[in-house]
Amino acid sequence: MARRERVMRMSVEVPLWRALAGYRVLTMLYAVGLFAFSYGDYDRAGLAIGYFAVLFVWTLATLPRVQSAAACTKRFLALDLVVALTGIVLTPLVVTDQHIQDSGPTLPSIWTAGSVLAFAIKGGWRWAAFASTPVAVANLIERGHPARDTVHNVILVWVASIAIGYVVEVARASERTLARALEIEAATRERERLARDIHDGVLQVLAMVQRRGAVLGGEAAELGRLAGEQEVALRTLVSGGLVPVSRVSRDAAEGAVVIAVDEPDDDPDDGPVDLRTLLAPYAAARVSLAEPGAPVPLEPAAARELAAAVGAALDNVRRHAGDDARAWILVEDEPDAVIVTVRDDGPGIPEGRLAQAEGEGRMGVALSIRGRLRDLGGSAELISVPGQGTEVELTVPKVSRGKAERR
Repeated sequence: MARRERVMRMSVEVPLWRALAGYRVLTMLYAVGLFAFSYGDYDRAGLAIGYFAVLFVWTLATLPRVQSAAACTKRFLALDLVVALTGIVLTPLVVTDQHIQDSGPTLPSIWTAGSVLAFAIKGGWRWAAFASTPVAVANLIERGHPARDTVHNVILVWVASIAIGYVVEVARASERTLARALEIEAATRERERLARDIHDGVLQVLAMVQRRGAVLGGEAAELGRLAGEQEVALRTLVSGGLVPVSRVSRDAAEGAVVIAVDEPDDDPDDGPVDLRTLLAPYAAARVSLAEPGAPVPLEPAAARELAAAVGAALDNVRRHAGDDARAWILVEDEPDAVIVTVRDDGPGIPEGRLAQAEGEGRMGVALSIRGRLRDLGGSAELISVPGQGTEVELTVPKVSRGKAERR
């Protein structure tokens, strides 16, 4: 099965840009409606109609520009602000003096706030403060004096745009932090998976070559020594970390992007697998297998990982208890989980030996057994009494962690 890349896009900016596009259209229609409702307040209605025609065409034609930060260029922002400022400055030329005295709305009305908000979403609170300043000046010029309602509206637009710009900057920083966390998680999971595969294959072969070479002597002993050195080097590499397999990129139009390499996907059409068929090959003269009389169904990935963990436990029995040690595998099919117990009659594990092995880079129990079960949402319990053997209890839920979270 081929591996694939999972692309996760995260951006709080996308809904903000969509909201801004809707705001511009609605406020444009609102400004036109105000003009129609207070048509009698206009001395030069023709000039006002010409401005609203420009505003209508500009708003609809520039909708693609307010879909993302990449499309919303500095040149567009400057022209958009000019359209808003022109409408504010034209207001005293087309309305009656009574309209101004009554604190009537400017030609663009609240559409102007959309231009300032575009600056805020594009560049943060500093850009918002920059765009709010000429809007404030234009409103004071239009009113002729700093009236209370004018100052109130100017401060409201100023504070709101700066606050939104600050929130956007915080959201962008949070996106980068989350993307980095996902990158580290993906790299860690892939490192553990590769470490398990290496432990189950390459490291065991190198250890066997080392032991056999020491027994045979001569050139084989030298070959065994080299194999032992490579085993130590490879264990150090596995325990220290491998090359990360995920990467983070930044797309101004789409936000933070994490591309993580996933493990091979199972065919979604595959049904459950009978765990007994995967454990049957482990039965041997000195390995007894006790299983239920009925099938033990598990998802394919979970069944393979559980069987591999059992194989790793049996490898530990052969390596540490000797070829003459006996082992027993017990399979229990519970309503919500499958429990597999591997027990041997070896000498047991001395207290503190597992921690020492992990410190030396020997990650068999930590990765090949516990790591596999942890990825499945299960657990691995190890009980060992010196002189009385070792027992490993592997528990896997029948519903995988991923499906449980989706449910």
